[in-house]
Amino acid sequence: MTETIAAKQIRVKGIVQGVGFRPYVYQLAGRFKLCGHVANTAAGVRIHVEGPQTDIAAFLASIPAEAPPLAQITDVDTMDAPTEGFHRFDIIASRDDSAKSALISPDVAICDDCLQEMLSPRDRRFRYPFINCTNCGPRYTIIDDIPYDRPQTSMASFPMCALCQAEYDDPENRRFHAQPNACPVCGPHVQLLDGSGQASDTKDPIGTAVGLLKQGRIVAIKGLGGFHLAVDAENEPAVARLRQRKHREEKPLAVMAYDGDRIRRFAHLDDEEMAVLASPQRPILLLAKRSDQALAPSVAPHNRYFGVMLPYAPLHYLLLEKAFAALVMTSANLSEEPIAISNHEAVERLAGIADAFLVHNRDIYLRCDDSIVRKTAGVTRFIRRARGYVPTPVFLNHTPPPVLACGAALKNTVCLTKEDRAFISQHIGDLENLATYGAFRDTIAHLQRILAITPQAIACDLHPDYLSTRYTTEQSDLPVIQVQHHHAHIVSAMAENHLDGRVIGLAFDGTGYGPDGTIWGGEVLLAENNRYERAAFLEPLPMPGGTAAIKAPWRMAISYLYQAFGESFRDLDTPFMASVDLKEADILVAMMQQRLNAPLTSSMGRLFDGIAALIGLRSSVAFEGQAAMELEMIAAPEAAAPYDFSWQASDHGLRIPTAPIIQGVVTDIQHGLSNAHISRRFHTTLIHLLTDLCSYLHRQTELDRVVLSGGTFQNAILLEELSRSLAKNGFAVYAHRLVPPNDGGISLGQAVAAGAMLADGA
Repeated sequence: MTETIAAKQIRVKGIVQGVGFRPYVYQLAGRFKLCGHVANTAAGVRIHVEGPQTDIAAFLASIPAEAPPLAQITDVDTMDAPTEGFHRFDIIASRDDSAKSALISPDVAICDDCLQEMLSPRDRRFRYPFINCTNCGPRYTIIDDIPYDRPQTSMASFPMCALCQAEYDDPENRRFHAQPNACPVCGPHVQLLDGSGQASDTKDPIGTAVGLLKQGRIVAIKGLGGFHLAVDAENEPAVARLRQRKHREEKPLAVMAYDGDRIRRFAHLDDEEMAVLASPQRPILLLAKRSDQALAPSVAPHNRYFGVMLPYAPLHYLLLEKAFAALVMTSANLSEEPIAISNHEAVERLAGIADAFLVHNRDIYLRCDDSIVRKTAGVTRFIRRARGYVPTPVFLNHTPPPVLACGAALKNTVCLTKEDRAFISQHIGDLENLATYGAFRDTIAHLQRILAITPQAIACDLHPDYLSTRYTTEQSDLPVIQVQHHHAHIVSAMAENHLDGRVIGLAFDGTGYGPDGTIWGGEVLLAENNRYERAAFLEPLPMPGGTAAIKAPWRMAISYLYQAFGESFRDLDTPFMASVDLKEADILVAMMQQRLNAPLTSSMGRLFDGIAALIGLRSSVAFEGQAAMELEMIAAPEAAAPYDFSWQASDHGLRIPTAPIIQGVVTDIQHGLSNAHISRRFHTTLIHLLTDLCSYLHRQTELDRVVLSGGTFQNAILLEELSRSLAKNGFAVYAHRLVPPNDGGISLGQAVAAGAMLADGA
């Protein structure tokens, strides 16, 4: 007996556009001999199928189980529908008949199939630097609006040739509806410009660029989300010249190598790390240096690690295939400016830095830096979240009202919430100039457009002088909710770990504006999404010179010594004091005594700075966090006893004095103990102190969940050993995996906290 024909209407949400999802559904329907159609909509993908009930059931079960590699399905809604008598299954034109909620795929690396074709002399796309298919290539950075169809992308100006159009129209082809599909006949092309922006007459722009790099020249290379500045990573004069021209004194530079074999020449690489590097997202991964490596010393000075990535654009493979162990590939900008994305902008802004420009004529609609990750405590964690991951959302365990969160001043990101999804932008940078502020505004406008989110409120930091806070004053039609910096840190980690209720939150970083007008940064909070209380904090002390003390850690060392020893600090017999100009030290003491340009801080970051200066590691820094990073790098691997520590009750929570720690460090210095040993003791002290403090708070509150957030938790020793110690003492420990612990994750916490306050009517 013939089974009755039924019909179903299916709506699929998630990352299901631009990833080969419709041809996948087409082929799946063919396998089960079903009729109907599939179409993109502004909300995702809509499917109508007709056929026997058992075949439809098997089809539905297969949709999530066998989805394309880049697809991420979040919802599948199915409902009965009337039969319409279809005789075949078709892919039909996109429909824009519902509220926009489709998820956009991030830009991803060239897939193995395309790479093989590009390197095959018999293929029509042999050595074509824009080869792609539905499984790879640009997405987020070329989209102007959704549905994700070619007219809504920067490929709209490249009409496909007959062969490309045939591929695009063939549901059995890997390039079916691959919106960036192109070939040498009809697609974008590369061009080499000289240092003044004039076109070169070379017939082989890529080969000529390789020759320039071999000569030690600096070449600006246009990629997926912006330009890189590239030099031969083994050429010390070239790397040093790049640093000098870019005004990037010591901050490590990322390198790109062709494959794992070449990486192993200069860095240690295991199978798990290789899997991270070779993932479609292709992040920069921190890898331990080999002792016998030959990369230029200026690539990553005073650092045990290189930041390494594999090629992700076809062009990268063509540049790297034969000539180099690795290329330095650093963001094409002057320090503190956003990455350049247009050809004109690159020539204008990078004049005097780049000796040549390898450009192309496919527009980049939105700048997107490389992502940076580090494996700590067995988990790959973000330092910077951008290309390859944005705009994939963080899924929440509740549905707050839609909010726009403006993030912090440093490592800025923005966040928009919609339903149970939080969309954190790519890394925007430090909001310290109009150029970066313009990128910040552009990113907000672009995300609101492609996500069709109309926020009900806008969230920002308490600090009145942050550009991200000032932006809120321009949005007169929206209520503004200010979220304290360290509360946002903790809520950010709670959100990605799906935590509700009250937790013990350890929020440690360099700078955050406190409601008491002081600079916070060494905070232990009892926090939930919509409120917090300050349970404990590092004892505040002056920052002589204000922000100058951040760039000159020796100033913090004087402040800590003065707090620990009083006026007698001048008589200490240590190399640090021998190096200090006592007249300058007296000026700092006067500033602290008179509270003249010496704001109080409880910052953990400043404590790391002070210790680094005391032991002679860093009296000044070239980039934010440098002293703390180097203090971690030198720590001895063997265990060491902690310094003395304590805490005392105060009107504002438990106050943790730093004087006992500083006194212990000075004693070790005077006894001639190594910097490595002192660093290890300092780390051990923090681990014992914080474990004991959390245990004390547990006895007071019965809270047994500890959340770790803030830039200090980029420190692998602190994160790994504190997590282990807390777990041994019965705590459930939660840290970041999906967003950075530094200020790049602040916007998520702001959005969720503000949404909770709105929901509660606060």
